[in-house]
Amino acid sequence: MTSAETHSGSAPRIWNLPNILTMLRIALVPFFVWFLVSDAPGLHAQNGAWRWAAVVVFAVAIYTDKLDGDIARSRGLITDFGKIADPIADKLLIGSALVMLSLLGELPWWVTVLILVREWGVTALRFFVIRYGVIPASRGGKLKTLVQTAAIFLYVMPLASFAPWLGVLAFAVMMVALAITVWTGAEYVVEAVKLRASGIRARKQQVQEGTP
Repeated sequence: MTSAETHSGSAPRIWNLPNILTMLRIALVPFFVWFLVSDAPGLHAQNGAWRWAAVVVFAVAIYTDKLDGDIARSRGLITDFGKIADPIADKLLIGSALVMLSLLGELPWWVTVLILVREWGVTALRFFVIRYGVIPASRGGKLKTLVQTAAIFLYVMPLASFAPWLGVLAFAVMMVALAITVWTGAEYVVEAVKLRASGIRARKQQVQEGTP
């Protein structure tokens, strides 16, 4: 048993490697924002060295997202803290990227608003129905995150220095990401309604049977 593993039968420690990587991802968000701002005097993108620094930070942050999940599952280091901190880290990174791209005038605000409303709305919905059960992450949700990440990565890269048509590609991928985001958001709403209805029926049955 390695030092990263806990004693048999005990819960994983909070400060394990996956959770440290999650916290690192959160810590990288201010640097990512700062590099984008530093490359955009007067909020007009310059696509210089700072922009490339933002690309590198975003890539590293995304990699930690995959790495912490792989390590947590393979070594049995999944914790309640990680379950909460990991999605928060993801939303902070994705949200800051979308807001910054809109502030820079590179991404329409309506795209950012729709995605953020869906993301935080689903989070609020999970907490609202948690008394009845947990809404699990769906395959569509995982696909949504993957396509969102790809679209943001294309936007963050200084595409104009390569070929103008790559900007069109970035927008097309973002539209696909937006469509999947809205679609999966609707799925979560339906799932939450079903979960709540099932929970209410179960409680009514317990009352009728005299179960405390």
